[in-house]
Amino acid sequence: MRRAADSGEIGYLGFWLPTALIWWISFGGQRRMPIANCVAMSGGDPVRTGLVANLNQPGGNLTGVSLLSLDMEAKRLGLLHDLIPQASTIAVLADSTSASTEFQVQQTQTAARSIGMSIRIVTVGNEGDLEPAFATMVQEAAGALIVTGSTYFLFSRARLAALAARHKIPAIYELREYAEAGGLMSYGASNDDAWRQIGVYAGRILKGEKPADLPIMQPTKFEFVINLQTARVLGIDVPPTLLSLADEVIE
Repeated sequence: MRRAADSGEIGYLGFWLPTALIWWISFGGQRRMPIANCVAMSGGDPVRTGLVANLNQPGGNLTGVSLLSLDMEAKRLGLLHDLIPQASTIAVLADSTSASTEFQVQQTQTAARSIGMSIRIVTVGNEGDLEPAFATMVQEAAGALIVTGSTYFLFSRARLAALAARHKIPAIYELREYAEAGGLMSYGASNDDAWRQIGVYAGRILKGEKPADLPIMQPTKFEFVINLQTARVLGIDVPPTLLSLADEVIE
Protein backbone atom coordinates (compact mmCIF):
# COMPACT_ATOMS: atom_id res chain seq x y z
CA MET A 1 0.00 0.00 0.00
CA ARG A 2 1.18 3.53 -0.74
CA ARG A 3 0.08 6.88 0.61
CA ALA A 4 0.04 9.98 -1.56
CA ALA A 5 0.80 12.35 1.28
CA ASP A 6 1.41 15.44 -0.83
CA SER A 7 -2.04 15.42 -2.39
CA GLY A 8 -3.89 14.79 0.87
CA GLU A 9 -5.37 11.65 -0.62
CA ILE A 10 -4.68 8.05 0.29
CA GLY A 11 -4.14 5.72 -2.65
CA TYR A 12 -4.23 2.03 -1.79
CA LEU A 13 -2.61 -0.55 -4.00
CA GLY A 14 -4.34 -3.90 -3.49
CA PHE A 15 -2.95 -7.17 -4.81
CA TRP A 16 -4.65 -10.56 -5.24
CA LEU A 17 -7.12 -9.72 -2.51
CA PRO A 18 -10.18 -11.79 -1.72
CA THR A 19 -13.36 -10.22 -3.05
CA ALA A 20 -14.71 -9.43 0.43
CA LEU A 21 -11.56 -7.48 1.37
CA ILE A 22 -11.48 -5.51 -1.88
CA TRP A 23 -15.17 -4.72 -1.39
CA TRP A 24 -14.48 -3.39 2.12
CA ILE A 25 -11.55 -1.30 0.96
CA SER A 26 -13.35 0.22 -2.01
CA PHE A 27 -16.83 0.73 -0.59
CA GLY A 28 -17.51 -0.20 3.02
CA GLY A 29 -14.17 1.15 4.18
CA GLN A 30 -15.04 4.66 3.03
CA ARG A 31 -17.27 5.06 6.04
CA ARG A 32 -14.38 4.36 8.38
CA MET A 33 -11.22 5.54 6.62
CA PRO A 34 -10.44 8.44 4.24
CA ILE A 35 -9.71 6.06 1.37
CA ALA A 36 -9.60 7.91 -1.94
CA ASN A 37 -8.40 5.36 -4.47
CA CYS A 38 -7.83 1.64 -4.80
CA VAL A 39 -5.98 -0.15 -7.60
CA ALA A 40 -6.43 -3.91 -7.26
CA MET A 41 -5.53 -7.17 -8.95
CA SER A 42 -8.31 -9.72 -8.72
CA GLY A 43 -8.81 -13.23 -10.08
CA GLY A 44 -12.58 -12.78 -10.12
CA ASP A 45 -15.12 -10.92 -12.23
CA PRO A 46 -15.46 -7.45 -10.66
CA VAL A 47 -18.81 -6.82 -12.36
CA ARG A 48 -20.47 -10.07 -11.27
CA THR A 49 -19.27 -9.53 -7.70
CA GLY A 50 -20.54 -5.95 -7.60
CA LEU A 51 -17.17 -4.25 -7.23
CA VAL A 52 -17.63 -2.05 -10.29
CA ALA A 53 -20.54 -0.95 -12.45
CA ASN A 54 -18.93 -2.20 -15.66
CA LEU A 55 -15.47 -2.87 -17.03
CA ASN A 56 -15.24 0.23 -19.22
CA GLN A 57 -16.45 2.71 -16.60
CA PRO A 58 -15.92 1.23 -13.12
CA GLY A 59 -17.43 4.13 -11.17
CA GLY A 60 -16.59 4.61 -7.49
CA ASN A 61 -12.96 4.61 -6.40
CA LEU A 62 -11.78 1.19 -7.56
CA THR A 63 -10.05 0.12 -10.75
CA GLY A 64 -7.29 -2.32 -11.63
CA VAL A 65 -6.75 -5.65 -13.35
CA SER A 66 -9.06 -8.66 -13.52
CA LEU A 67 -7.22 -11.88 -14.38
CA LEU A 68 -10.43 -13.63 -15.37
CA SER A 69 -10.73 -14.37 -19.10
CA LEU A 70 -13.65 -15.92 -20.97
CA ASP A 71 -11.74 -18.65 -22.82
CA MET A 72 -9.23 -19.50 -20.08
CA GLU A 73 -10.92 -22.68 -18.83
CA ALA A 74 -11.37 -24.01 -22.36
CA LYS A 75 -7.69 -23.43 -23.03
CA ARG A 76 -6.63 -25.26 -19.85
CA LEU A 77 -8.94 -28.16 -20.63
CA GLY A 78 -7.54 -28.36 -24.15
CA LEU A 79 -3.95 -28.46 -22.92
CA LEU A 80 -4.83 -31.16 -20.40
CA HIS A 81 -6.57 -33.18 -23.11
CA ASP A 82 -3.52 -32.86 -25.37
CA LEU A 83 -1.34 -34.27 -22.58
CA ILE A 84 -3.74 -36.97 -21.33
CA PRO A 85 -6.00 -37.76 -24.33
CA GLN A 86 -7.14 -41.04 -22.76
CA ALA A 87 -8.69 -39.29 -19.75
CA SER A 88 -12.47 -39.44 -20.25
CA THR A 89 -13.33 -37.97 -16.85
CA ILE A 90 -11.77 -34.74 -15.64
CA ALA A 91 -12.07 -33.60 -12.03
CA VAL A 92 -12.50 -29.89 -11.33
CA LEU A 93 -11.39 -28.74 -7.89
CA ALA A 94 -13.51 -25.73 -6.93
CA ASP A 95 -13.31 -23.36 -3.96
CA SER A 96 -16.81 -22.85 -2.56
CA THR A 97 -15.73 -19.59 -0.89
CA SER A 98 -14.57 -17.91 -4.12
CA ALA A 99 -16.94 -15.55 -5.92
CA SER A 100 -15.53 -16.54 -9.32
CA THR A 101 -15.99 -20.30 -8.88
CA GLU A 102 -19.43 -20.51 -10.49
CA PHE A 103 -18.22 -18.71 -13.62
CA GLN A 104 -15.13 -20.90 -13.93
CA VAL A 105 -17.09 -24.12 -13.45
CA GLN A 106 -19.66 -23.09 -16.06
CA GLN A 107 -16.92 -22.28 -18.55
CA THR A 108 -15.23 -25.64 -17.94
CA GLN A 109 -18.49 -27.57 -18.32
CA THR A 110 -19.25 -25.82 -21.60
CA ALA A 111 -15.76 -26.57 -22.93
CA ALA A 112 -15.98 -30.21 -21.83
CA ARG A 113 -19.30 -30.76 -23.59
CA SER A 114 -17.86 -29.43 -26.83
CA ILE A 115 -15.22 -32.20 -26.91
CA GLY A 116 -17.32 -34.97 -25.35
CA MET A 117 -15.56 -35.13 -21.99
CA SER A 118 -17.14 -35.82 -18.61
CA ILE A 119 -16.57 -33.36 -15.76
CA ARG A 120 -16.73 -34.16 -12.05
CA ILE A 121 -16.93 -31.10 -9.79
CA VAL A 122 -15.24 -31.57 -6.40
CA THR A 123 -15.89 -28.66 -4.04
CA VAL A 124 -13.85 -27.72 -0.98
CA GLY A 125 -14.46 -25.03 1.59
CA ASN A 126 -11.48 -25.30 3.93
CA GLU A 127 -8.13 -27.00 4.37
CA GLY A 128 -9.69 -30.08 5.93
CA ASP A 129 -11.57 -30.79 2.72
CA LEU A 130 -8.49 -31.23 0.53
CA GLU A 131 -7.52 -34.80 1.49
CA PRO A 132 -11.11 -36.13 1.11
CA ALA A 133 -11.42 -34.25 -2.19
CA PHE A 134 -8.44 -36.06 -3.71
CA ALA A 135 -9.69 -39.36 -2.30
CA THR A 136 -12.98 -38.72 -4.13
CA MET A 137 -11.13 -38.09 -7.39
CA VAL A 138 -9.32 -41.41 -7.06
CA GLN A 139 -12.53 -43.28 -6.22
CA GLU A 140 -14.25 -41.83 -9.26
CA ALA A 141 -11.30 -42.64 -11.52
CA ALA A 142 -10.64 -39.07 -12.61
CA GLY A 143 -7.96 -39.17 -15.28
CA ALA A 144 -6.82 -35.58 -14.77
CA LEU A 145 -7.58 -32.44 -12.79
CA ILE A 146 -8.27 -28.76 -13.35
CA VAL A 147 -7.79 -26.55 -10.29
CA THR A 148 -9.91 -23.41 -10.50
CA GLY A 149 -8.48 -20.07 -9.51
CA SER A 150 -8.86 -18.84 -5.95
CA THR A 151 -6.82 -17.00 -3.36
CA TYR A 152 -7.02 -19.99 -1.03
CA PHE A 153 -5.73 -22.39 -3.66
CA LEU A 154 -2.89 -20.02 -4.53
CA PHE A 155 -1.69 -19.94 -0.93
CA SER A 156 -2.13 -23.74 -0.72
CA ARG A 157 -0.35 -24.43 -4.03
CA ALA A 158 2.50 -26.52 -2.58
CA ARG A 159 0.06 -28.79 -0.77
CA LEU A 160 -2.15 -29.13 -3.83
CA ALA A 161 0.85 -30.09 -5.96
CA ALA A 162 1.95 -32.64 -3.35
CA LEU A 163 -1.52 -34.19 -3.14
CA ALA A 164 -1.80 -34.43 -6.92
CA ALA A 165 1.62 -36.11 -7.10
CA ARG A 166 0.82 -38.51 -4.27
CA HIS A 167 -2.42 -39.61 -5.92
CA LYS A 168 -0.88 -39.66 -9.41
CA ILE A 169 -3.36 -37.17 -10.83
CA PRO A 170 -2.08 -34.93 -13.64
CA ALA A 171 -3.28 -31.39 -12.97
CA ILE A 172 -3.30 -27.98 -14.59
CA TYR A 173 -3.50 -24.72 -12.66
CA GLU A 174 -4.06 -21.06 -13.47
CA LEU A 175 -0.75 -19.40 -12.58
CA ARG A 176 2.95 -20.15 -13.05
CA GLU A 177 3.39 -20.05 -9.25
CA TYR A 178 1.64 -23.43 -9.08
CA ALA A 179 4.08 -25.03 -11.54
CA GLU A 180 6.99 -23.49 -9.67
CA ALA A 181 5.61 -25.10 -6.48
CA GLY A 182 5.54 -28.56 -8.08
CA GLY A 183 2.33 -28.49 -10.10
CA LEU A 184 2.44 -30.29 -13.45
CA MET A 185 1.25 -27.48 -15.72
CA SER A 186 -0.13 -23.97 -15.54
CA TYR A 187 -1.77 -21.70 -18.05
CA GLY A 188 -2.99 -18.22 -17.26
CA ALA A 189 -2.36 -14.52 -17.15
CA SER A 190 1.13 -13.28 -16.37
CA ASN A 191 1.30 -11.81 -12.88
CA ASP A 192 4.38 -9.79 -13.84
CA ASP A 193 2.48 -8.17 -16.70
CA ALA A 194 -0.51 -7.52 -14.42
CA TRP A 195 1.81 -5.80 -11.92
CA ARG A 196 3.11 -3.63 -14.76
CA GLN A 197 -0.45 -2.66 -15.67
CA ILE A 198 -1.23 -1.85 -12.03
CA GLY A 199 1.88 0.31 -11.79
CA VAL A 200 0.78 2.30 -14.83
CA TYR A 201 -2.65 2.94 -13.31
CA ALA A 202 -1.21 3.80 -9.90
CA GLY A 203 0.99 6.41 -11.57
CA ARG A 204 -1.91 7.90 -13.50
CA ILE A 205 -4.07 8.12 -10.37
CA LEU A 206 -1.30 9.76 -8.37
CA LYS A 207 -1.13 12.36 -11.14
CA GLY A 208 -4.80 13.19 -10.67
CA GLU A 209 -6.87 10.80 -12.80
CA LYS A 210 -9.92 9.15 -11.21
CA PRO A 211 -10.32 5.35 -10.88
CA ALA A 212 -13.94 5.75 -12.02
CA ASP A 213 -12.67 6.83 -15.45
CA LEU A 214 -10.04 4.10 -15.88
CA PRO A 215 -11.40 0.85 -17.42
CA ILE A 216 -10.74 -2.43 -15.64
CA MET A 217 -7.85 -3.94 -17.55
CA GLN A 218 -7.86 -7.57 -18.61
CA PRO A 219 -4.91 -9.86 -19.32
CA THR A 220 -2.75 -9.08 -22.33
CA LYS A 221 -0.03 -11.66 -21.75
CA PHE A 222 -0.50 -15.36 -20.96
CA GLU A 223 1.98 -18.01 -19.85
CA PHE A 224 2.08 -21.76 -20.31
CA VAL A 225 4.50 -23.51 -17.94
CA ILE A 226 5.32 -27.23 -17.76
CA ASN A 227 7.15 -28.84 -14.84
CA LEU A 228 9.08 -31.80 -16.29
CA GLN A 229 10.24 -32.93 -12.85
CA THR A 230 6.61 -33.47 -11.87
CA ALA A 231 5.88 -35.15 -15.20
CA ARG A 232 8.61 -37.69 -14.47
CA VAL A 233 7.21 -38.35 -10.99
CA LEU A 234 3.80 -38.99 -12.55
CA GLY A 235 5.32 -41.19 -15.26
CA ILE A 236 4.13 -38.88 -18.06
CA ASP A 237 6.00 -38.32 -21.31
CA VAL A 238 5.20 -34.81 -22.43
CA PRO A 239 4.92 -34.77 -26.24
CA PRO A 240 7.32 -32.46 -28.12
CA THR A 241 4.38 -30.60 -29.66
CA LEU A 242 3.20 -29.56 -26.20
CA LEU A 243 6.72 -28.69 -25.05
CA SER A 244 7.09 -26.40 -28.06
CA LEU A 245 4.04 -24.40 -26.90
CA ALA A 246 5.41 -23.79 -23.40
CA ASP A 247 6.74 -20.38 -22.42
CA GLU A 248 8.85 -22.09 -19.79
CA VAL A 249 9.84 -25.68 -19.06
CA ILE A 250 10.97 -26.42 -15.52
CA GLU A 251 13.63 -29.11 -15.72
